[in-house]
Amino acid sequence: MIKSVLKGMVIGIANIVPGVSGGTMMVSMGIYDKLIHCITHLFSEFKKSVLFLLPIAVGMVAAIAASSFGLTYLFEHFPIQTNLLFVGLILGGLPAIGSKVKGKRIQAGHIIAGVLFFALVVGLAVMGETEGNAADISFSVGNVLILFGVGIIASATMVIPGVSGSMVLMLMGFYHPVLNAIKDFFTALAALDMDGILAGCGILIPFGLGVVVGIFGIAKLVEIIFEKFPLYAYWAIIGLIVSSPIAILLMGTFPALTVLHVLTGIVALAVGFVIAMKLGE
Repeated sequence: MIKSVLKGMVIGIANIVPGVSGGTMMVSMGIYDKLIHCITHLFSEFKKSVLFLLPIAVGMVAAIAASSFGLTYLFEHFPIQTNLLFVGLILGGLPAIGSKVKGKRIQAGHIIAGVLFFALVVGLAVMGETEGNAADISFSVGNVLILFGVGIIASATMVIPGVSGSMVLMLMGFYHPVLNAIKDFFTALAALDMDGILAGCGILIPFGLGVVVGIFGIAKLVEIIFEKFPLYAYWAIIGLIVSSPIAILLMGTFPALTVLHVLTGIVALAVGFVIAMKLGE
């Protein structure tokens, strides 16, 4: 139970960080296939699916709430160490994915799938260097529908390994407005500020409903792909995982390197790698 909550926290934090993929974290910790199965069979295997999904969901919500306050501080004051921690978390999943294709005959199509998805992630990271104008998410009927649609897009990209949902939100101009709405909601909740709570609900409920719809829709598509084209899917994921550290470094802002930065960065990288390996066991 505790291990599942911790996995959920890692996934939640990853979904907040531009350039980092929550789907990749799921793969790194060895729960991607089972998580997709539980989502698509939620009603037919209700008890089993809920027991698996609930602690992960609790960890994700807790991490997203905490990250909306503390993550900015870490990236501002320890950008090298924080980014390399996530690189380690991602690379720690490569051995598990490598075992899925080990001993299997490599075809040209497998390589093409890996290269295409590698290029997709790096391309998104290059585009992400220019953030879209901040979107207006004030409460209105039109914005409720827009937020619902944005939630669908964000959740779909959050589930696909290697694609950063937060980076897509940033490109669309919704990243900071939604993150600030989450922070303001929990601040209002702690202060029992009903006006603030209701204002937050007007933004987060339609966005959250869109996220739920998107997750179920993309999960079914992913399940079909894994059933019919498993090796192509795994090679695509390898391309996504290998490209993710490059995307993180492209998206990050770093100070001039010092020996201390290098040493602590290597330690953070190793810690992330070990955490991913342990959580994936």
